[in-house]
Amino acid sequence: MAKRGPYAKGVAKREEILTKALEVIARQGYRRTSTRELASAVGLSEAGLLHYFGSKEKLFEEVLRARDEADTARLSDESDAVGKLAAIVRHNADVPGLVQLYSTFSAEAGDPQHGAHEYFVERYQHLREALAEAIQDRQTDGTISTAADPEKIATLLIALSDGLQIQSQFRLLDQPGDLLDHLIQLLRPTSRT
Repeated sequence: MAKRGPYAKGVAKREEILTKALEVIARQGYRRTSTRELASAVGLSEAGLLHYFGSKEKLFEEVLRARDEADTARLSDESDAVGKLAAIVRHNADVPGLVQLYSTFSAEAGDPQHGAHEYFVERYQHLREALAEAIQDRQTDGTISTAADPEKIATLLIALSDGLQIQSQFRLLDQPGDLLDHLIQLLRPTSRT
């Protein structure tokens, strides 16, 4: 049964806000996007916009969650977490504003008092587990060396992915494709003798 009434309208408006925020931030960047501008884009006052999220911090956390959900939906055919990570890195070259939001927010959320701290803790734990499982599968089928611990490789993949995306914001890499090239260097297939 479909939800109706004020609750359904609130959920729909919240989704509209997140969709618009994803578009605007991807295009303009986190620092150049104001809550006033986002509110105007969805026909609300700034106070009205924040009513749906409680704070600017929570709004941007929810934007990142929506980005994660969109990535998951877009990559539903990709069953391997390593392949998903590579596809996300490739896609992120086209949405530098969202990379900026993620990078900035993840650094700020290192403070346990930050509202998005738990989001990042859970996100990193889930990603590390999924990547470690994919690494283990690749080790089993002989495409990655069994010399290294899957958890450690997963941690390195996340660090490499995040670090390269930060460097791309400073234009320290020649091409967006360099991100993916650097990432897959870690996962070169083992040579079979």
